[in-house]
Amino acid sequence: MVERAAARGWRRGWRSRLVRAILVVLGLFGALVLAGLGYELSLPSVANAPARVATIVRTHRAQLGGLPVPTKLGEAVVAVEDEHFYSNVLVNVFDGAARAALATLHTSGDPGGSTIAQQLAKQLYPSGTGFGATLEQVGLGLKLAVSYSKPEILEMYLNAIYYGNGCWGYVTAARGYFGVGPNQLTWAEAAMLAGLPQAPSAYDPIRHFALAKQRQRQVLDQLVANHILTAAQSDATYQAPLPLHR
Repeated sequence: MVERAAARGWRRGWRSRLVRAILVVLGLFGALVLAGLGYELSLPSVANAPARVATIVRTHRAQLGGLPVPTKLGEAVVAVEDEHFYSNVLVNVFDGAARAALATLHTSGDPGGSTIAQQLAKQLYPSGTGFGATLEQVGLGLKLAVSYSKPEILEMYLNAIYYGNGCWGYVTAARGYFGVGPNQLTWAEAAMLAGLPQAPSAYDPIRHFALAKQRQRQVLDQLVANHILTAAQSDATYQAPLPLHR
């Protein structure tokens, strides 16, 4: 009887400790959620994002593109920059935040935005370098993600980024490098352009063609991984000529 009473007492004590532990975890989670919401509210509004994009394009005397985003270029950019772009907003943000945090821990410089929304935030609302800046980019990226549709975010991103050789925005880049409108880009041309924003000078296809082809290969490999192209189509695209305007 004594042993049974002791066992019942131990079980009651264990359940009590478990309940307390769960309550502590829930309390911490709630506190983190509230802190996150407070931080989001403290960040600037992103209502002026389209106007900021237009200002960047106008400042560089480029041409502003609109919706719909060219299919091939859009698919190529998403594949190489943010393969979870079309996922649930929270999944996409969590993935990007985790990768940004890891990059921050492993580098002393600016790790840059990990998702397309974060990279757009960095471009439109520059905030310096370091962990604090990365945290702000994650927060503003979330605001952009819940304020605009996926096509709108992708369209703003493609318009706001630099492709090298004085080409700002995807319309100017398509015409500057290949002499065609964005909707006339081939898969080879779209994959080449999609790889440039990561390092426009290093991957400049006019000055560093071999490196640009390596980057194009990476983009094509991601298109295969995302089931946009088959391996055979990717190989044929890689071998296709690139009529660069020099």
